Amino acid sequence: MSESVERVAVQVDRLCWTGILLGLAFTMTNVQQFAAAGAAVWSLAWSAAWLLDPMVSLVLLAILRAEQVTARYGVRMGGWVRGAKWFTLAATYVMNTWGAFMAGSAALVVLHSVPPLVVFVAAEAVTELRDKLGAAVTNAAPTGPKEPTPPVPRTSFADYLEVARAARTPDVVVTPAWVREVTGCSRGLSSRLAATLTEEGGRS
Repeated sequence: MSESVERVAVQVDRLCWTGILLGLAFTMTNVQQFAAAGAAVWSLAWSAAWLLDPMVSLVLLAILRAEQVTARYGVRMGGWVRGAKWFTLAATYVMNTWGAFMAGSAALVVLHSVPPLVVFVAAEAVTELRDKLGAAVTNAAPTGPKEPTPPVPRTSFADYLEVARAARTPDVVVTPAWVREVTGCSRGLSSRLAATLTEEGGRS
C-alpha cells in the first residue's frame, strides 16, 4: 500500500512541475513581445527581450524548489523569500497580459491569464501536496503487532536547557529552530527554551 502511495506521490510531483514548466514556457512569447516593444526582428533589442522571461522564471523555480525542500523539515522561509516569489509571479502575470489589456479584448485577457494563474495555483499547491502525500505514505505503512517497549523517562525542561547551554557557542544566534536541532525537543518547547537562553545571554 505505501509503495503505491509513493508512486502516486512521485507522479503528482512530476505532473505539477511539468504543468508549471509548460505554463512558464507558454508565457515566454508574450513576455518577449512585451519587452521587445515592437523592435525589429533579430535586432539587439528584440533578441535581448527573450532573456526577460527566463530570468524571472528561473528565480521563481529556484524559490519554489527551495520551499518544497525546506517545508519537509518544518523550516519557514523569511519575508524576502515570500516577497520574491510573489513579485516574480506578479511580474509574469502583468507582462503576459499587458498586451491583452491594452487591446481591450476580454478573450485575450482570459487566454493570457490562465497560464500564469495556473503556475501561481500550482506553485502554492505543490508543496502542500507533497507534504500530504508524504503523510499518506506514513499512514499507509503496514502496521503489525508491536512488542511492548520499556517506558522511556521523560526529558524535563531543565534537561533540554542544559543540553542547549552545552551546545551554545558565542557565535550562535539562538532561535527555536536551533534549539530543536541541538536538543530534539518539540516545537512548542523550543520557543520557551530559546527565550530562556536569550534572557540568560542578556544578563551575562
